[in-house]
Amino acid sequence: MTRALYLDDCYLKEFDAKVVNVENGKFVVLDQTCFYPTGGGQLHDEGILVRKFDCREFKVVYVNKSGDEISHEIENLEGAKLKEGDEVFGVLDWKRRYKLMRAHTAAHIYSEIIHRNTNALITGNQLGLDKIRIDFNTEKFDKEKLKGFIEEANKIVKQDLPIKVYYLSREEADRIPGVSKLAKGLSSSISKVRIVEIEGFDIQADGGTHVCRTGEVGKLEFLSAENKGKDNRRIYFRLA
Repeated sequence: MTRALYLDDCYLKEFDAKVVNVENGKFVVLDQTCFYPTGGGQLHDEGILVRKFDCREFKVVYVNKSGDEISHEIENLEGAKLKEGDEVFGVLDWKRRYKLMRAHTAAHIYSEIIHRNTNALITGNQLGLDKIRIDFNTEKFDKEKLKGFIEEANKIVKQDLPIKVYYLSREEADRIPGVSKLAKGLSSSISKVRIVEIEGFDIQADGGTHVCRTGEVGKLEFLSAENKGKDNRRIYFRLA
């Protein structure tokens, strides 16, 4: 089991860890990590692992989660390999991570505004470095309204609301109206729910990384909106 440090501290940039498993010489499982694995629409983190005894660097190019294990795919052009038991020092590509944190918080803000105005739920999303995509289910396709929701989101950003992360039991979480903005809802296997709360605005169950105040998001800029068929709409925006 890998301890996911990013769940409790999204701003953690460096960490110490021990290698617990290596597959095919390049898929490395650590006892703990702050590298976020691809999931929930958010891209994986990148960065480096430094082996402590010789300071050799291994570039992390992909991160994946399977069950309770988080696997780091590493690249080393010199052919050196990490081994079980090696102690390492991990360093995130912080510029990349921080962009994704801002994008994820922006997506929460926008999805809550859509939900308030249309009762729509999210059917898919992709939180990219250059643009953000959100798919949601609603009958009417009104491009001007969707653009207007971007401006509403920017007003929330400007309020610089504090954001906090905490945990609730499934029973407590289920009592919160709209705690999940996903059309598929929360998995029945989840008993302890991680909550991301934008104080005074939104409460959502979520496993991703976020900034600590809405003011850090920056300005949302509308790019395009598409009708993807019956009851399915798509919007693209970016952060300035």
